[in-house]
Amino acid sequence: MIKPWLLRLHRWLTLAFAVPLAAIVLSGLVLSVEPAAQVVAAQPGSLTADRVIALLAQHDPEGKARSLSYRAYENRLSIGGVRPDDTIDVDTVTGRELTEDGTLSNLFYYSRVLHEALLLDLGWLVQLSTGAMIVLMLLGIAMGWPRFANTVSGWHKGVAWVLLPLLVLSPLTGLFLAWGISFTSPPPAGPRGAPVPMVEAVRKLGEAHDLSNLVWIRGRGGRLLARIVEGGEFRVYAVGEQGLTATSRNWVRLFHEGNFAGIWSALMNVVISLALAGLMVTGLVIWARRRFRKRRPRPARTMAPAVTTG
Repeated sequence: MIKPWLLRLHRWLTLAFAVPLAAIVLSGLVLSVEPAAQVVAAQPGSLTADRVIALLAQHDPEGKARSLSYRAYENRLSIGGVRPDDTIDVDTVTGRELTEDGTLSNLFYYSRVLHEALLLDLGWLVQLSTGAMIVLMLLGIAMGWPRFANTVSGWHKGVAWVLLPLLVLSPLTGLFLAWGISFTSPPPAGPRGAPVPMVEAVRKLGEAHDLSNLVWIRGRGGRLLARIVEGGEFRVYAVGEQGLTATSRNWVRLFHEGNFAGIWSALMNVVISLALAGLMVTGLVIWARRRFRKRRPRPARTMAPAVTTG
């Protein structure tokens, strides 16, 4: 008795959030590729501490830099804090300032804005739609174990049940990130001095790591943090006078962004995004077929003429 009502709620909830969910899923598919692009493009030894320090001396002679980010897939080093409202993008090979945005970095940037705020500062709608996605999955579970068949409906149910743990964890970790839930231990208490200068931070980081694996260096919470690819995992270190200190792993972010196992975790996120997109498309096809079937007029029955005998 209750299954038809669950199915109806599942159907109408999908229709109500179809547009924002499509934007979130498709932008998530694009962002799934970014960690793999960073890992694949990073050639060992292609960026050294001496090279970064030389670029800082060239483009930031006054030492104002407060952040660095490196996109290995474009050989692009972005220096933040030098200019009031913009970063300086530098080609790490030629040393020249780049005046045009990169195609890939632009694609990833706008996909991230779409994924997090739908391009219009609508973070609340993203969170509401993500919550609706989780409710849809719970409704699917409540409707019970399906019968698998080689039909649109059978594939819809089969994909949903086979990938269920990953499909649930993806939006759930997204909500946790939006709400600031990380399950990580807080940094140790104690006095914090002024962050080390950027040049010194680069030097200390270069002593322990190949900077071709650098993702970014930035201040956060009174500390200077550096994110670097280490064995396929995007690790975060606190950079201080005494050197580098590994921070607690934020598994919520690592799983949601797919950057805990290099190409393999990125591929996992690609599969999740494709599965979510497939579920949306097949669900809408099932709904459209049902609506068309209801509206299609049934052919009128014709009465056979009576046969009379003389």
